[in-house]
Amino acid sequence: MLRARLISRDRPEDLSLVLRRLNLSPRMREHLTRELGYAHVLVTGGRPSYEEELVPPYGSKEREKLPTWTPGVHVDHPGEVLLSGSRQQFDRLISLARKSPRTDGLARVLEEVLSPTPMTALTLSGRRFEWGARTYLMGVVNVTPDSFSDGGSLPDADSAVEHALKLVDAGADIVDVGGESTRPGSLPVSADEELSRVLKVVEGIKRRSTVPISVDTMKAAVAKEALKAGAHLINDVTGFHADPALAGVVAAAGAACCLMHTQGMPRTMQEAPRYQDVVAEVMDYLEEGMFTATEAGIPRGRILLDPGIGFGKTLEHNLFLLRRLEELRGLGQPLLVGTSRKSFLGKLAGGKGPQERLAATLGSVAAMAVMGGADVVRVHDVGEARDALAVADAIRRARGGGDLYGG
Repeated sequence: MLRARLISRDRPEDLSLVLRRLNLSPRMREHLTRELGYAHVLVTGGRPSYEEELVPPYGSKEREKLPTWTPGVHVDHPGEVLLSGSRQQFDRLISLARKSPRTDGLARVLEEVLSPTPMTALTLSGRRFEWGARTYLMGVVNVTPDSFSDGGSLPDADSAVEHALKLVDAGADIVDVGGESTRPGSLPVSADEELSRVLKVVEGIKRRSTVPISVDTMKAAVAKEALKAGAHLINDVTGFHADPALAGVVAAAGAACCLMHTQGMPRTMQEAPRYQDVVAEVMDYLEEGMFTATEAGIPRGRILLDPGIGFGKTLEHNLFLLRRLEELRGLGQPLLVGTSRKSFLGKLAGGKGPQERLAATLGSVAAMAVMGGADVVRVHDVGEARDALAVADAIRRARGGGDLYGG
């Protein structure tokens, strides 16, 4: 599959601020941002012939007008190339590639990753989620006896509803109700058992709040009843890979969905996770789920994606995915990321248990927000995460460098 992956890019907003500080005109700032701003893009799944068709010989002045072309030499992945250059150089390459049907695909994927279409705002239960405006909070409401960090802490529907309302008061933008544990090693439960745990909770939250309600399930039968009871979003940890009927249920209800990546099912997923390229394989999996969703009739504007931290991944896989979240933006969808209290944070913090991982969780949440990687974070401790995000989002948006910066 032909794909462009953004490895790094100068932040145009920062460059624009410096150009403003130099008192340049808006037209000149725009021109120089394209001329000076630099990006590195990895193209995979392409053809070796692209270079022959598009790039003039070495030493040619025309070649200097295009991005630097660094081809890979891995025999199992022919056609891979790292492109490095200014936006103006990429624009010239895109223009050349568009002239031939053989290379038009390259133009398309480069344009998508360098000038992504703004993501459509999502409205759930009357609340509008403007992606990019800030990092939103999903609060966890586990109604399972065996969840990894808080199993059994909410023994009945009333206590679960009260907990959900406290999360809303603390700043949750969405609450996520789960009736089946997906911790490593957990066993599946029947649809009837899962429904007995979640339905009354969904109904209770719906009666007492307008907060958007997500239900964490991989079963079409559970999703159908939960949506009837008032849920607005289905959060499937298998990314529409487990139950072929689930996408149709979501589409029929006009609901939203979050598709997560996992390697294997909870019972065995942590036994020996292995990848050749964790970012590429997560993207492939999520793209398959998106295809299933759109084929069933779910609009792209109602699809969120989750890289599945801790689901069939080692410590290093988790860290690498978090570091490279910007590559996942190439899929063009809002990203929901859940790191809260997970075991990799405990390992990094010296072996601390789930209830002792708050500081580590906040560190991961703030890092994801300030890097602009996550649109929604799924957390247990909403109030504390809200404060961490308020700081991180403010740092990311900071423009007031003094009078010379126009601030």
